[in-house]
Amino acid sequence: MTVDSAIDAFLQHLRVERGLSANTAKAYAGDLFRLAEFLHPRGRAAVRDVTDRDLVDFALSLASSLGARSQARRLIAVRGLFRWLRSERVLEADPAAELELPKVGRALPRTLGRGDIDRLLALPDRATPSGLRDAAMLETLYATGLRVSELVNLRLSDLELEKGYLRTLGKGKKERLVPMGEVARVRLGEYVVGARAKLAPAAASGPVLFLTSRGKAMTRQGFFKLLRGYALRAGIDWAISPHKLRHSFATHLLEGGADLRSVQAMLGHKDIGTTEVYTHVSRAHLRKVHRKLHPRSAGRTKGR
Repeated sequence: MTVDSAIDAFLQHLRVERGLSANTAKAYAGDLFRLAEFLHPRGRAAVRDVTDRDLVDFALSLASSLGARSQARRLIAVRGLFRWLRSERVLEADPAAELELPKVGRALPRTLGRGDIDRLLALPDRATPSGLRDAAMLETLYATGLRVSELVNLRLSDLELEKGYLRTLGKGKKERLVPMGEVARVRLGEYVVGARAKLAPAAASGPVLFLTSRGKAMTRQGFFKLLRGYALRAGIDWAISPHKLRHSFATHLLEGGADLRSVQAMLGHKDIGTTEVYTHVSRAHLRKVHRKLHPRSAGRTKGR
């Protein structure tokens, strides 16, 4: 099997059998294309010709031009490819088995403060159909911690407003139920009943929940632009994104006393280790509260 055909087969496996999203599969494709570009001048047209030395040299070439996080992402794709080829018995041995990843420090996610959230959510003009839609989208994102792709792919049938939850299809096409607060429930009801049909009458009978004024489904890019516009009006001048609202949702829940397993379930994380990054943010918050309020803390005893 050639390197190119092996990459194509692996990507098909990721899309069909592993259920990876189009964006994740695209990232894998780009990373593995770089590997193929590196191997071809070495005469490694077939996967059986690729050696562990080739892969070490590829890793070294990445180190000269990429940061640790980008290096690790590409090498994870490479290790996944050869592990799969070994499992499919295309190869007898895995040349990437000993390939080490660079150490990557886990950056703490930046979150919005409560005041930022309040200003942001108060901005949409709910006297207009588009404002009702924007208010519903912002409230839903913050109330549920959905990924932006999950938000824009919501259908009318996914809502259970009276029961206070919604259904979403997450990574790996796994469905989960996510509770929502009263404000999000009300905003969604206002949008569905009072704005959706006015916003796009010709498309209102379709299944997609959030529509543009042209009757199309709201896209990730379209919502990003909306969010960025509202953020600037709210005085948030750093690079906010829909994922920052997801970070804020998780952090504020943990600061309020939610247990980690519950937050993991709501976020749809497969591995609780992914959710644990928010505990570091939460602990920083607790230390700040302690310094401010405890009678024997440094912040309160200074100058006594």
